[in-house]
Amino acid sequence: MARAIERIEQDIAALKEAIRAIAVELQTAYASYLATLGLAVRKQLILASYHLCTQGYPENFLHLSLNQRQQLQQAIRKLGQLAAEQLLIYVKSEEAGGDEGDEGDEGVKFSSSSVTLDKSIPEPLIPDTSNPIELAKWQQKLEEVTQEILKKLSHDANLLLQKAGVLPKKLPEPILAAAAAASEASAEVMPGPPNLLNLVIEIENEQQLEDSGLTQIMAINLRLGEIEFADVTLSSERRQIRNILVQLNKLGREYQKKHRERAIAEAEAAWRSSWFE
Repeated sequence: MARAIERIEQDIAALKEAIRAIAVELQTAYASYLATLGLAVRKQLILASYHLCTQGYPENFLHLSLNQRQQLQQAIRKLGQLAAEQLLIYVKSEEAGGDEGDEGDEGVKFSSSSVTLDKSIPEPLIPDTSNPIELAKWQQKLEEVTQEILKKLSHDANLLLQKAGVLPKKLPEPILAAAAAASEASAEVMPGPPNLLNLVIEIENEQQLEDSGLTQIMAINLRLGEIEFADVTLSSERRQIRNILVQLNKLGREYQKKHRERAIAEAEAAWRSSWFE
């Protein structure tokens, strides 16, 4: 029985080494993926903002002065840059720095304080890389944080566009929040450009708007699936991550099986050692 337990221990040790190697692959793949995602997010944010300003609310955009348009475009680029930096925080030991700079406020309808992202999003802790369960939890948390960053970026971009006078100021904050999470709103999603929501929303408190009843709005809503679909490199790196996760899941099942075998073998040995006639 002692030999059986020793043999199981050896199998577990070998599995831990294999899982550590997979963990390195996974973390490296995510580092590359999130760096590529950061570039793609910046591009898609600019494209979505362009469509919103030129197709969604062209009259409002034309009311801005040249300086105001330039300041708005600069602020949108800065938001995308900050989001890209924040994505990299979660796979690097050091935080990605960067001077936020001054967006300027002369003649504009938004302030430089708008060009920030929420830094309170918790950082996924690096797990015990020999434990497949902890590694899987880390991976899941990383995905959740990525989605949260995109949601926050969409919300902040909509607020920025509203303060600049492009999105209607009569739309209250709860409506913008609902636009960033259409599934939580009573809304009909209409077809349109990627990473934009073209919605018809029914407002309960009709006194908040000049028009009663149904209201159509267009707002930015960056979606990971659409961002990946538009970028060949990003979609390829996502496939690589999926392939690594398949290997991790296979090793994880074997890891749990071996731990179960060891527990059974140790229990049998304990029974025999304490049994007497």
